[in-house]
Amino acid sequence: MDFTLVKYKSLVSALKDAGYTFPTFEEFIKKPESKVVILRHDVDLRAINSLRIAQSENELGVKASYYFRVVPQSNQPEIINQIVSLGHEIGYHYEDISLFKGDVEESYVHFQKQLAYFRTYYPVKTICMNGSPLSKYDNRAIWEKYNYKDLGLIGEPYFDVDFNKVYYLTDTGRCWDGERFSVRDKVTSSFDLSFHSTDDIIKAAKEGSLPNQIMITTHPQRWTDNEIDWCKEFVSQNLKNIIKRILITLR
Repeated sequence: MDFTLVKYKSLVSALKDAGYTFPTFEEFIKKPESKVVILRHDVDLRAINSLRIAQSENELGVKASYYFRVVPQSNQPEIINQIVSLGHEIGYHYEDISLFKGDVEESYVHFQKQLAYFRTYYPVKTICMNGSPLSKYDNRAIWEKYNYKDLGLIGEPYFDVDFNKVYYLTDTGRCWDGERFSVRDKVTSSFDLSFHSTDDIIKAAKEGSLPNQIMITTHPQRWTDNEIDWCKEFVSQNLKNIIKRILITLR
């Protein structure tokens, strides 16, 4: 079975054995290294799954970056504190433009308040937009008027990473080649590589055929060893994929 915690640990172990280091996104922005994997987790739902992944990474001796939304399914203080205590980075998974229906000024005020809130847990230096697939608004539009670097932030993946140099992998759509299901989680890249399953990536890591710099984005609600939760997520994601395909066609 794919998208289990066991499978995730196998993936990280294979990458570690292949000689990759695992800086947080903040560390990578400050000092890019030659052979790295940036583990990025977008905590949309089921925050407890994020803690389980964070604990597994800690056991393997690697660090990752966790981006939390303001909604209660993601924003759970006890879990955020535990993830920080394990040595991981946290950041704000912002969706202010969608929440305020395109009002840039109100969105910016809200963004600053939420950034200050998350900085009570960790000295947040990086952020990442939430794709908000059901919204007609792109949350990155806030930066057409404002500059996040004025707030002491140093990185946003969709603005500060050259994806022609850093190979991007995301589990959007509950697969690794789900661009057809992605409304906004897309990047422009020169890499001609595609993987469907986690096992495909593990195999490439063992063969030494992966690029030297990689960002792997996961949505932790998809990764579980609980069979009932796994089945629920499988069915739910298939329905979401159908809806996303319709939205993409209409837009």
